[in-house]
Parts: sequence; C-alpha cells; structure tokens
Amino acid sequence: MVRVDSTATDRFDTGRFEASRNRLASLAYRLLGSAADAEDAVQDAFLRWQAADRRRIKAPEAWLTKVVTNLCLDRLRSAQARRERTAGAWLPEPLLDGDPMLGPADTYEQRESVSLAVLTLMERLSPLERAVYLLREAFSYTHAEIADIVEITEAASQQHLHRARRRITASRPRGGEVDPASARRVVEEFLTAAASGRTGPLVALLTDDATAISDGAGLTETLLRYETPERIAAIARAGFTPTSAKRRFAGGTLAVHYALVNGTPAILFVLGDQVVGAVTFDITGGRIATVRGIAAPARLVRLGKAWRQREQDTPLIARW
Repeated sequence: MVRVDSTATDRFDTGRFEASRNRLASLAYRLLGSAADAEDAVQDAFLRWQAADRRRIKAPEAWLTKVVTNLCLDRLRSAQARRERTAGAWLPEPLLDGDPMLGPADTYEQRESVSLAVLTLMERLSPLERAVYLLREAFSYTHAEIADIVEITEAASQQHLHRARRRITASRPRGGEVDPASARRVVEEFLTAAASGRTGPLVALLTDDATAISDGAGLTETLLRYETPERIAAIARAGFTPTSAKRRFAGGTLAVHYALVNGTPAILFVLGDQVVGAVTFDITGGRIATVRGIAAPARLVRLGKAWRQREQDTPLIARW
C-alpha cells in the first residue's frame, strides 16, 4: 500500500491557495471597498479550502474565485441594510499605489475599477450587478464563467452588466486618465493656493461642479459634503493653513507628501512614520472635480503600513 504524506499534500494545497491570494484579495477589495473586509473574506475562503475535499476540485482557481465572490456577495447583502441606515457615512478604504490588493492594472478599465471614484459609484449597484461588472471589466471573465460563479444564466449576466455599465457611465468622472506630471502640478498648485490664504486661485483650480467630501477624521457619523467652487475654496483655505491648534490635534508637526492613492493623485499628512490623513483629487480637464479628505484612523491602517515599508521621497512641505 502506498501511503500519502498528508503533511506534504497540505503544504502543496496551501501553496496553491497562496499563489491565488493576491488575486482573490484584489477581487474582494473591489467588491467590498474595504481592505479589512477583503482580508476577512479571503481568510474565510482559505478555511473553506482547507475543509474541502480538494481531490474533487478540478479547477482550484475557478473554485476559489467562486467562493470569494459569493462570500463577498453575502457580506454586501447583509451590510446593505446597515449602509442604507447610515447613508452618507461610507467611503472606500484608500490604498497606496503598489499595494498588491489593487490587483490588475494593465487596461484603463482595470485601473478605473479600483479608483475611489468608481468604488464609490458602485455603491449604487446591486451586489449582483457589482459582482458581474467587476468580474467582466476588471478580471475579463466570460459571461459563461460569470454565470457559473454567481449561479445565474448567461443572459442574466449580460443584463446585469448592461445595467451596471449604464449606471457607472452616467456618473463616472469625465475626461479619462490624466498625465501624471500634469496631475502632480495641479495638486502642487492647489497646495500653494490654499496656503496663500486667497480664494481666487483655488476657485480657478476647481471645476464648476466640483464637490468635496470629508470623513471628519471619523468624528462625525456622516460624511461632510461641500459644493460650489467658492465653498470648497473657503474650506480648503481654512483646512490647509497650518496652525498650532491643528498641530496639537495631530500630535505634532506634520510633513506633507505627494502620493498616488488608488491610481489618483493625493497628498498624505505624515507624523513621524504615521499617515494621519490623506486627501485625494479627481482631476478632469486640468482642474479638480472632486476632493476627498480621509483621516479616520480605521480607514488608513493598510495605507499607513504600506507607507512605512517604502522609501520616502522629499516632502512637498517638510514642516506643516
């Protein structure tokens, strides 16, 4: 009788799972908009993988994709009522560019699907529409494969994709991708204008229908929203001017760094090696369409960890 070394088999099967971990985490992050929730979903999938009769699984990658997708759908459905009760209190968790959880970025559609703008827009989709849209647009699954993953017909998959595309297209940011050098220049001009204390230069950098959103550093139950260029300019002028009170609140003197977050230009406020705030900018036509301020500590955990692990460049402002 030939004995099978179960320990070696377990190591092999664990290795097969680990080889798919980043892809699964990227899928879960896109579906849930939260790195922490994505990690939990992937860990749950690993436990199911360990408990399964793996000899019967003919296509492990497809099996794992199906498990993670449906775990995320369950989370979205159970969270839907809670999110509706706390409407206006949710923002995607930002990730620093280079984070493997951001996943495939070879095409414009893949890069766009993980932007904070589109992750926010996807909250308008049903969980099933969101899954179909992402599996097709970001991971290039066929409708036959999607139908098997979420257990619907191919025709239903096509209908869900059509509705999702229509809703995303109707509300997505205009203008396509922005040249990196131009994006950085706009952000630096914004910082300079905010520090000048003058509203005019700030208004000139904003689109006519610009919006600003802040999580209030996690101190408010709902997001803070501002509209009109003049209102946003006034808020930016007040918020970006350093004061002793702000330094006391932050715990010391901050450095301001330029970064890319979810593929979009951003500035990070850093105290020592801790990221205590992030501001992202959606830019279209050389002007800023959306400003997002994120400072709730729970939303910055993974971004902050990634920041500490990389070599730092020269800050835009060394002592803010």
